[in-house]
Amino acid sequence: MKLAQVEVGNMFISKEELGSVIYGYQLDQITEGDESIALEAINAAIEEVKSYLTGNNKKEWFDGRIQYDVEAIFNATGQDRNSIILAQIKTISKWHIVELSNSDIIYETAKERYDRAINYLNKLAKGEITLSSLPVKTEEAQGAQQPEPFLYGSRKKFNHE
Repeated sequence: MKLAQVEVGNMFISKEELGSVIYGYQLDQITEGDESIALEAINAAIEEVKSYLTGNNKKEWFDGRIQYDVEAIFNATGQDRNSIILAQIKTISKWHIVELSNSDIIYETAKERYDRAINYLNKLAKGEITLSSLPVKTEEAQGAQQPEPFLYGSRKKFNHE
């Protein structure tokens, strides 16, 4: 997918919103004014966060943990966006940008914050943390993904009588 085709208006966050995690002059210096680099980092961060919130076909995802409505989360705009998810995406976006260069940025601090964001998302995905403000899938949508039940047991005890 070419990033030049990505519409900025349809994105969860914009390049300008990264100002809370990286100074504008740093962003311009690293990307050399190429907006597509920032958009690529934002898209990568969004996909990374989506991957933590989206279940898969493993049996462990059907253990009763909350299944978030990922489409609803990332279709939200403006003040309707979840502030914690937004902050995590900004941090991860910054990390993807910082990977290009270390100009005037403390690499260890960026790495530490990235690791903390990933740790948080892992806990959220495992169900150790829940965000009550995130939309969850309805029972009908969850039921469509449930595997068929299976039977288990053993044979009757054999007796030599």
